[in-house]
Amino acid sequence: MILIKSLDQIQTSDQHLVGGKSLALAHLYQNGFPVPKAVCLTTHVYETFIAATGLHTRIQMEINRKDFSQMRWEEIWDAALRIRSFFLKAPIPPELNENLTRVLKPLFENAVVAVRSSAPGEDASGSSFAGLHESFVNIRGLESIIDHVRLVWASLWSDAAMLYRKEIGLDVNQSKMAVIIQEMIDGDRSGVIFTRNPANKHESVIESVHGLNQGLVDGIIEPDRWTLDIESGNILSHQPAVREKWMIAGPGGAVVDDLPVQKSGIPSIDSDDIRTVFKQAMASEKLFDYPQDMEWTFKNRQMYVLQSRPISTGIDNQGTDDRGWYLSLRRSLESLKALRVRIEKDLIVKMIEDADLLAAMDIDNLSDHDLAAEIDRRSKIYQDWEKIYWADFIPFAHGMRMFGQVYNDTIKPDDPFEFVSLLETSDLKSIERNRKLEQLAESVRHDQKLWNHLKSGQTELIDPDFYGNARHFFHEYMDASHIEVDSPDGLSEILVSILLEMAEGGIKQKKYSEKSHKELETNFLNMFDEKSRVHNEELLDLARASYRMRDDDNMFLGRIEREMKRAGAAGKQRLGINIPRPESPEMFDEIASSLRDSDYQPVFKKKAAEKVKGFDVQARQLIGQPAGQGIGTGIARVINTREDLGLFCHGEILVCDAIDPNMTLIVPMAAAIVERRGGMLIHGAIIAREYGIPCITGVPDATAAINSGDQLTVDGFLGIVTIIR
Repeated sequence: MILIKSLDQIQTSDQHLVGGKSLALAHLYQNGFPVPKAVCLTTHVYETFIAATGLHTRIQMEINRKDFSQMRWEEIWDAALRIRSFFLKAPIPPELNENLTRVLKPLFENAVVAVRSSAPGEDASGSSFAGLHESFVNIRGLESIIDHVRLVWASLWSDAAMLYRKEIGLDVNQSKMAVIIQEMIDGDRSGVIFTRNPANKHESVIESVHGLNQGLVDGIIEPDRWTLDIESGNILSHQPAVREKWMIAGPGGAVVDDLPVQKSGIPSIDSDDIRTVFKQAMASEKLFDYPQDMEWTFKNRQMYVLQSRPISTGIDNQGTDDRGWYLSLRRSLESLKALRVRIEKDLIVKMIEDADLLAAMDIDNLSDHDLAAEIDRRSKIYQDWEKIYWADFIPFAHGMRMFGQVYNDTIKPDDPFEFVSLLETSDLKSIERNRKLEQLAESVRHDQKLWNHLKSGQTELIDPDFYGNARHFFHEYMDASHIEVDSPDGLSEILVSILLEMAEGGIKQKKYSEKSHKELETNFLNMFDEKSRVHNEELLDLARASYRMRDDDNMFLGRIEREMKRAGAAGKQRLGINIPRPESPEMFDEIASSLRDSDYQPVFKKKAAEKVKGFDVQARQLIGQPAGQGIGTGIARVINTREDLGLFCHGEILVCDAIDPNMTLIVPMAAAIVERRGGMLIHGAIIAREYGIPCITGVPDATAAINSGDQLTVDGFLGIVTIIR
């Protein structure tokens, strides 16, 4: 079994052992390119490790909890975090550790190295995993090298890497990883060159930064950019950067620091450097017979080639490489801080303004033609905000994921989701709304006359103050497309049902422990020196904002959606057509067309009934993702429509496709929650943990496999739902 190969030993036939990056470096080295000394730990080392530690079985369990093709990115991230924790805590088997030490000690015991990924199948002309697997620089000492090898192995199972494999059709179950250990060049200027500009094949592009290359590759440091003529190498244009930061070697890795003033006024490379980079890159393109993306660095006047890989976007493809979207889910701390300002100071303000304007508009007195136009306008406003949601709000969720990874790498807790306890907060918008609902329920609980009037439907006898508060709550927080089940002057039947049930059965109080927060926070921050502590305090603060926004954004977007549906429901009522409440863009289009033209015959496609087989067994278990600790038992209440909310009883188990902002109204009454949609950090899971309710997400076919009235046991520790019919 071959465990290690040096660059002069690697042959083309070794690609399955060393991966594309190692093979490319070997070709460069063997053809005289200035490549730093390196060795490759082959895929046999990885396979030996996961077999000896039992990780192979544990990884397979994580990625096969459900059909991988059906897993959402939130579920994949959860699995990735658990797998990374496995690698962090699993020791290197003694015999393997002895073999690695024997070879690596004489080469790198006193050296500073970079530890880089080299997975078979990556960096081929048909796909590129650039940026998806982790690399580490400025690593010292054998113990630290081996620790970082484990982190590179773990990055094979990052959410972005698994999503990308899914996208391009690679078999996730066959994934394996080789690792390059390379002499670290402490470059003073670094960059990349694309021998062919993906946007113009007659040009080359160079991007360059002061300091180490990782700042550019990770998107933290803005580069200077040069466009060159492909034939001559002459400079066609130069786009200067705002040079404020650089990445340099620091304790245990690379750190971002302020760029010295004397360097901020000049580009990191000059015309001689540009010619040297261009010459080496074009030689690389000739060697590999394919356009190259080459990473390089200079130490004084000497250039070093760090890696070279084929360009996978814009060259001989049809734009099917969606790697950029997956990478956009992972942001640097600096970019997330800027995104936070944009979300909190700009987007949320505008979203609230739009919702307020839509809510204040009297659509009942519009003509049919104007109502049709208003339906179209609101549909467009909602779709525009939904795009912004995916472009900005979803990537901002990476703040809590980034913190979770740092926390786990530092603390190595037994529970890989322990970090969530540091993020929980008492000021979520949905919790604030539920407090107002609880106040209404409290009034009902202590006023027998009020309870009787609500129960009998005698709304005209209700205290005017309570009546006004209840109506305001409904229009402020609940779906206004319920208009067809309300009388114009009455109260929502659904709201009345919820209030009566809450008043009779009591309300679970939200859990929040300031003491446990402080203990975990202090323990975490005490692991760092003064400078690193400041950085991680910023990261924790951003993660808490990310966690809060992951819940609050549902509330803000939900207001826009409610106003869109209010117009659609008004159009449906005016037409007198018997269709379900409008939900899809196509239904809104059909309603608007019918309002414009009385002869128009609308077509409303019915959602095909889901066919589920094998769910007539008297007792069975369903597997999902554990998302809220605890064990809950009770009768299932499957929520398929918003009208089902009014049927929910205290102590039942909430079963749904996904908890939306309307459903969180009944969460305080639930004994447990089961969702088809998966993820530890989705809206429903966050709310469940805030109330200390057992929760399982990512349960395949949950709403079809479980019927209202089934007796359930929900194990939020293991992620198992037991059904007893």
